[in-house]
Amino acid sequence: MDERLDAAFRFQIGGCRVFESELYARLLEHAQQDCEAGGPCALLLVGWPGDPLRDFLLLRFLGAVHARVLAGEAPELARHYPSVGGMPEWPGVWQAFLGVVEEQADALRPQLETFPQTNEVRRCAGLLGGFLEVARRYPGSRQRLREIGTSAGLNLFWDRYHYTLAPHEWGTRGSAVKLEAEWSGGSAAFEQVPEIESRAGCDIAPVRLADAAGRLRLESYVWPDQPERLTHLRGAVEIARADPARIEEARAGEWLAGELADAPDGVARIVFHSSVWLYIPEDERARIVDVLESAGAEATAERPLAWLRHEDSDERPGRMELLLRSWPGGQEEKLADGHPHGRKVDWLGG
Repeated sequence: MDERLDAAFRFQIGGCRVFESELYARLLEHAQQDCEAGGPCALLLVGWPGDPLRDFLLLRFLGAVHARVLAGEAPELARHYPSVGGMPEWPGVWQAFLGVVEEQADALRPQLETFPQTNEVRRCAGLLGGFLEVARRYPGSRQRLREIGTSAGLNLFWDRYHYTLAPHEWGTRGSAVKLEAEWSGGSAAFEQVPEIESRAGCDIAPVRLADAAGRLRLESYVWPDQPERLTHLRGAVEIARADPARIEEARAGEWLAGELADAPDGVARIVFHSSVWLYIPEDERARIVDVLESAGAEATAERPLAWLRHEDSDERPGRMELLLRSWPGGQEEKLADGHPHGRKVDWLGG
């Protein structure tokens, strides 16, 4: 096993433990040993033509196996996966996992060729305060939501979910998506109930919710020992399919140039993204910033523009930052710190 694959294993094992998936951390430790021994995992992973770390090869690998479980094609492993009602038992879970890798390698390989595609709905708990802050600053404005790296567009429906952010509550009590997170710091503008003018997003490979294979792909990247995330995902899919948003296959810079070209008075344009910036090439990032700054230069108090970013912190690994830059003016401020899966929000803004 080469150094790059070894580095990918060490990174992903650590990430799984930080984000509370002991099942995946231990499975990857065994898979690493299997690769070193030249076992079935090595036939799929060793010799990867790209960069195993930057390509998130191990998430592709874990997702491919989980897809077989969710599809009912791996009953022995299903007995150990909480996402389908199982309970992990060692060493049985590893033996069943290895059996899937060995016996179903041909079925696993196609998913290894595609980049992981996630739509973590609980990140809306981190984004919520930002949307409400925009509503507070521009009272009476309807919000035009534009998400880049939107995946299936589930976070575009953040206003249709219910939030318990103790001691705060916000949203629709009867929602199919009920999100709970720890909240500390001050209170966001929870009295605001923004009106959404429209919602749309772009992605270089959007997931189509009308396609059962697309829905399965999304579910496969949910870690199986965190079944509440799967419940959130399925509820959000139900909401999105009932009233679909416009999702386009496009690069963000070019797409935003058209989306931000004009807006009537009384509409606040909000460009947002969550856990996306890391995956965007440097030249495309520069293009996005140029488009936003050009549109921002023409923004007014009646036609404001906001850029809301829920992204990895450069200073605190394993933490997220919620940043808001708004025009007119172009000022930027940090509104919150949080958790990559939306479990905690430390509110700093307002």
